[in-house]
Amino acid sequence: MKFQPDQLKGNRITAIAVCTVALLCLVVLAREFLSMRKAEPIYPGPGVTRTAMLSDYFEGIKGTAGDTEIYILEGKKPGASILVLGGTHANEPSGLLSAVLLIENAVVEEGTLYVIPHTNNSGFTCTDPQEAAPMRFTIDTPTGPRTFRYGSRSTNPVHQWPDPELYLHVSSGQSLSGAETRNINRTYPGRPNGNFTEKVSYAVTTLIRQEGIDVTIDLHEAAPEYPTINALVAHENAMPLASMAMFNLAMEGMEISLEPSPQNLHGLTHRELGDHTNTWATLMETANPAQGRLRGKTDERLVVTGQDKFYQMAAKYGNLYVPFDERGHPISGRVSRHVTGIMQLAQAYNDLDLGKRIVITNVPTYEEMNQDIGRYLATPH
Repeated sequence: MKFQPDQLKGNRITAIAVCTVALLCLVVLAREFLSMRKAEPIYPGPGVTRTAMLSDYFEGIKGTAGDTEIYILEGKKPGASILVLGGTHANEPSGLLSAVLLIENAVVEEGTLYVIPHTNNSGFTCTDPQEAAPMRFTIDTPTGPRTFRYGSRSTNPVHQWPDPELYLHVSSGQSLSGAETRNINRTYPGRPNGNFTEKVSYAVTTLIRQEGIDVTIDLHEAAPEYPTINALVAHENAMPLASMAMFNLAMEGMEISLEPSPQNLHGLTHRELGDHTNTWATLMETANPAQGRLRGKTDERLVVTGQDKFYQMAAKYGNLYVPFDERGHPISGRVSRHVTGIMQLAQAYNDLDLGKRIVITNVPTYEEMNQDIGRYLATPH
């Protein structure tokens, strides 16, 4: 079959047009992909006295995607120290926002507060496959919208691959699913000669040891159908602290359960940091429908508003561990729970009268944050 010159010319034009469109799409997608590697801006408030890098405590992660900023708020008087871990799982955004709110607002009068907003920094450079999750979400503030990355529960496979069939938690000898090798909350206390994720958790553990951190608080979110929800989880050494904080939170009208750290599940912050350091290790969970399997479309609206008709249906059938109606569980409420929990853990530590204190001020109340978290994330003029 012979093609006429006009046909050949038309085919060439079509091919060029298709290739041009494909190239433009590739450029746009590449720019979008690379934008995930760039962190959202954080504006240190009046309480931040200095910053450090996680690699300052373990040089083995220097120059890698595991290295991340530590914001340090030091009081004029020495005292106790608290470490807040945000962004352990980058698809649990209230942990990140709670850390950012503290960095941009809190002032420490006595003691020292350490805040890591991107604990597994690598997890913020990708999203979970097959989840159709948004790459970012937006919070409205009085000075305009602020955009934050929405990431993955695990380390980016670009930084650690392949997953083994089984992950061996070396210090305990426990075997876990191979995918858990990239879940930083299964790799504590970490190893200096371990894989990428184990090195990051080792750096956090070294920070706690070197700085003598008194209390560690790891911020998480979970599905409404998950039993450990709206909960404070504590290592047995931290139970007196957590019990007192839970009582104080109940007095403020914030319902929260207290869960003991399982002794037979290893790699988690509240277990391994309590076992391998002198810190009182705790973890907080809030209810986020974007984490669950019953949810509808996983978009930015769901992440921010926490509203989902399928979870409303599930609540009517009694299949959830938290109340759920048309109001959902918005991110303002989830952040207010985390930040108020941090403040009450600090107050409980002081009430225990251990000879040193940590006094944190300039943090909005539970009700103020619950109404609108954006008011406290405004960018400086």
